[in-house]
Amino acid sequence: MLYLRRFEEKIVEVYPRQDMKSPVHLYIGQEAVAVGCCAHLHRDDYLFTNHRSHGHCLAKGADPFSLYAEFYGRVDGCCRGKGGSMHPAFPELGIFGTSAIVGGGIPLATGAALAAKQAGQDRIAVCFFGDGAAEEGSLYESLGFASLKRLPVVYVCENNLYAVASPLGQRQPASSIAERARAHALPAQELDGNDVCAVYEAAAAAVTRAREGGGPSLLECRTYRWKGHVGPDCDSLRGCRDKAEIDRWIDRCPIKLVSTWLRQRQLLTEESFRHWQEEIDRQLDTALERARASSLPGPEELLQHVYST
Repeated sequence: MLYLRRFEEKIVEVYPRQDMKSPVHLYIGQEAVAVGCCAHLHRDDYLFTNHRSHGHCLAKGADPFSLYAEFYGRVDGCCRGKGGSMHPAFPELGIFGTSAIVGGGIPLATGAALAAKQAGQDRIAVCFFGDGAAEEGSLYESLGFASLKRLPVVYVCENNLYAVASPLGQRQPASSIAERARAHALPAQELDGNDVCAVYEAAAAAVTRAREGGGPSLLECRTYRWKGHVGPDCDSLRGCRDKAEIDRWIDRCPIKLVSTWLRQRQLLTEESFRHWQEEIDRQLDTALERARASSLPGPEELLQHVYST
């Protein structure tokens, strides 16, 4: 989680230079969900995600240099600078492109799970999406189909309580997304998305169920993004969210919660935590500077990789 956090805090630091042109949807505050879920995945398991995908990609094993280079629009980026922050892809890790269309990755994950089942492969699909996507028909169509066909897929709703600037209570008549999922005859659980241990345990059960042929599950992880919908600023600066609300959630930082838990059990010291952060910063600083110094694509690349053949 610390790795994911520092990766994006580096973006916050350099973004004012205005040489990173890609819009960025930051994951800061939600790291426990990606880490708790992806800890159970095999390298070739499918992962489908959304516009807020940095944490998911890193938790699945993506190279930070390749991501940073992509955000800078460089040829060393995972999509050679054409995807930007919202469309990274790592096929070798089972990440076949992320979708900026709200709810767009949900039917793709369902289809990948169907393909894996028909091919007799030991692969599952995991799909991350937000509470805004829970208002899209693609979710309920996919849940019904996956349940009917007992597909090996885990749907993970990161309910951060806002769709852009619209709070959940102004958009949905019932607050529980898991309850709606249960109507499709599949197990659905609501949990504290800032508690990495709770996410880890719930994801373990869902992944095991999918891998053993038990069918799909849905996890609704209540969490909170610290930054604005897009960019490095906080929404409180634009009046979209109350600063006191943001501060309450920052006090429930997932890294703070788990580090406190570890210290109480004498499994973590201040010295070891500081050492980890220093090593992470060293790795990420090197990756960021390499990415910034990487070459821009030439005009000959304009029509390359536009269509799959």
